[in-house]
Amino acid sequence: MNLHEFQGKSILKQFGVSIQEGRVASTPEEAHAVAVELQKETGTGWFVVKAQIHAGGRGKGTVTETGSHGVVLAKGLEHVKDTAAGILGGHLVTAQTSDKGKQVNRVLVAQDVYEPGDSEPREFYMSVLLDRSQGRNIIMYSPQGGMDIEAVAEESPDQIFKETVDPALGLRDFQARRIAFNFGLSGKAFKEMVKFVKSLYAAYVGSDASMFEINPVLKTSDDRVIAVDSKVTLDGNSLYRHPDYAAMRDTSEEDATEVEAGEAGLNYVKLDGNVGCMVNGAGLAMATMDIIKLYGSEPANFLDVGGGATEERVTAAFKIILSDPNVKGILVNIFGGIMKCDIIASGVVAAARETSLSVPLVVRLEGTNVEKGKEIMANSGLTIIPADNLADAADKITKAVKEAA
Repeated sequence: MNLHEFQGKSILKQFGVSIQEGRVASTPEEAHAVAVELQKETGTGWFVVKAQIHAGGRGKGTVTETGSHGVVLAKGLEHVKDTAAGILGGHLVTAQTSDKGKQVNRVLVAQDVYEPGDSEPREFYMSVLLDRSQGRNIIMYSPQGGMDIEAVAEESPDQIFKETVDPALGLRDFQARRIAFNFGLSGKAFKEMVKFVKSLYAAYVGSDASMFEINPVLKTSDDRVIAVDSKVTLDGNSLYRHPDYAAMRDTSEEDATEVEAGEAGLNYVKLDGNVGCMVNGAGLAMATMDIIKLYGSEPANFLDVGGGATEERVTAAFKIILSDPNVKGILVNIFGGIMKCDIIASGVVAAARETSLSVPLVVRLEGTNVEKGKEIMANSGLTIIPADNLADAADKITKAVKEAA
């Protein structure tokens, strides 16, 4: 589950990570009001107004309606309201969004932390994530922060460092010190960075996250170390242990169809093809999508109805598939182990009738009660194309879609 910047920072703060303080607002007037509060609390005179969307590259992104960037410095209280007005309600287009962009419903009004002082501020990059190849967590970091880390990896790979953490032992003190040393820090800044790294790793583990990315990590002019930005992804399987984090979910940032599918107990991911897929089991679904491509079509979705699907769930799956206007045919591929083929067949027939199905439908059934299932479909009076195996099914749906075009 992805979080907004302000939500990620709230988790960081719970674990003792120093952050750039800020307040969230949903209207220009509210943005000014929270800026007044922030000034009283921190003494800041300038404010950074940041669009809150689930996408990176906000600073370089552009709001279609106003031309404003997604991250703007307001040099005084009197500029906060107009700055927020240029972002809120608009569609922010970044390198990580579609051409339509994402609508901005909230902004984070944050303190300015780049004040001049005894030393020059420095920006670093740091993330904590799981290295699946090793089965261990890693801290990836670079002295070149505040920019696209992919560009750093491509242009200056020697500036990317990794610290592997054994989950049985946790982050060791010498590892945190090595990170601070590789950043070239000393004195107070060195100690602050060591503390920051330890707290960041504690936040990653304690929140059951799958990724924490801080870009930039800032060494301020007075040698404090703070998180200026945050990109956090939580492990969805762990949310039952964190109801407070689960409540942070913003479904407006997600695909509406995928949200609807989740509520129906379906695993659904929208794709760009023209053949809708309904399969039981993630592995079989992946194989089905592969063979659809092999036979010359493109899958329109990944949809796993699960091992205990009911007739109602099958109907819901059909409605979700057909809500995609790009779908020109549907392939149902079911292996009845826990799930019985006659239940699936009844669901398919009911769904086809309820949705007034107008695109070709190919069904391949195998497993428990398969003959009953085939009989139900054959006697339904509907145009359902049976398939004997997966290759036959992919071939038939590809030909049917071409003929119907």
